[in-house]
Amino acid sequence: MASGGVARGRLTEERKTWRKTHPHGFVAKPATLPDGSVNLMVWKCVVPGKEGTDWEGGYFPVTLHFTENYPSNPPTCKFPRKFLHVNVYDSGDVCLSILGDAWKPSITMRQILIGIQDLLDNPNPASPAQDLAYDLFTKNMLEYRKRVRQQAKRYPSLV
Repeated sequence: MASGGVARGRLTEERKTWRKTHPHGFVAKPATLPDGSVNLMVWKCVVPGKEGTDWEGGYFPVTLHFTENYPSNPPTCKFPRKFLHVNVYDSGDVCLSILGDAWKPSITMRQILIGIQDLLDNPNPASPAQDLAYDLFTKNMLEYRKRVRQQAKRYPSLV
């Protein structure tokens, strides 16, 4: 296959699978280029906060950027800048093991998005990416939870 053929082929298959069986409340769509064509290398996604958590009610935008080396290399995953979470850098980049050392080419976009949803309410303070969120999480859990609930309200469902 031509350069990027493996990545695009895999993403085409994942798109077909996603359309048939995606988890409730999640959204994952390839970005649209200015000419109206589909850009399989950039996906606009929405990850819902889990019911019964401080994240509930929020529908959080995440952008997945794939390279021509996918699935050998993981995509980069980004929330909006300044997203409050222990494992999200101020830039929005997500710090998650399955996107780093634990990456395997068999991991699917579905697994990535579910992993990000799980990370929301189960941060890993041993791998902090953001000082503010880490300090609140480790020193003032009530304030951390309050800010998470406020953040969830800033990302309501678009449906």
